[in-house]
Amino acid sequence: MLWWQGHIYSRVLGMSVGVQVLLPAPAYPEARHTGPKRRCPVLYLLHGLGDDSTAWLRRSSIERLAEARGLAVVMPEVHRSYYTDMQSGHAYWTYLSEELPELIANCFPVSEAREDTFVAGLSMGGYGAFKWALRRPHRFAAAASLSGALDPVEKYDSGPPDYANIFGGREALRGSADDLFALADRLASSGFPLPLLYQCCGTEDVRHLESGKRFRDHCEARGLPVHYEEGPGGHDWNFWEAFLARVVNWLPVSSPDKRE
Repeated sequence: MLWWQGHIYSRVLGMSVGVQVLLPAPAYPEARHTGPKRRCPVLYLLHGLGDDSTAWLRRSSIERLAEARGLAVVMPEVHRSYYTDMQSGHAYWTYLSEELPELIANCFPVSEAREDTFVAGLSMGGYGAFKWALRRPHRFAAAASLSGALDPVEKYDSGPPDYANIFGGREALRGSADDLFALADRLASSGFPLPLLYQCCGTEDVRHLESGKRFRDHCEARGLPVHYEEGPGGHDWNFWEAFLARVVNWLPVSSPDKRE
């Protein structure tokens, strides 16, 4: 794999932010040849609260897993924003969903086709992954949430103090474009193609297990099927590393001949 690490200047944010990119080794020289046959599938992999763009590379086996499936991996950095256009702060959602994919496609040989584009994340990043897929179903074939913080409305009072700066008040958040339960309702009645959803959580993750089950049940009741798994573990890297291989192997990555 080729590993590129650096900073992108974001006009949306008005500052530079860190990004890590992994590319299957044969793909990079072909970046000079811009035909669609030369571009590889891509996984946007989102970090959790308190981490940064380097977390997945430092603490998991993502490079080995991505190489086995021929995946490019893009790991952006959004600080403690919950992948949101913050009420008091920066427009990280606009950066993530609009500016970043265009910058990546212009710089690296990754596919922009829906069937080749995936998103996953852990904790805050699991929330971000599902929000991105539910709000942009035309972009993603599949999304995965590992121990996702999927219900900030319900957790508002016990959440980090950042919540007020991120979302505003609880009632401003409820039913908004940052409320995953409301997004699931809208997508179910929209007629748009449904991304595949994968969700997992540790059985000892006391903060996220029950809210995750509620979100799973909410989606399934509205015809949004979720591949759901639990396993022993808490809200930590031991659990995320154990389930990362399941996520990567679950992604519906097409073979190179089919992409041509």
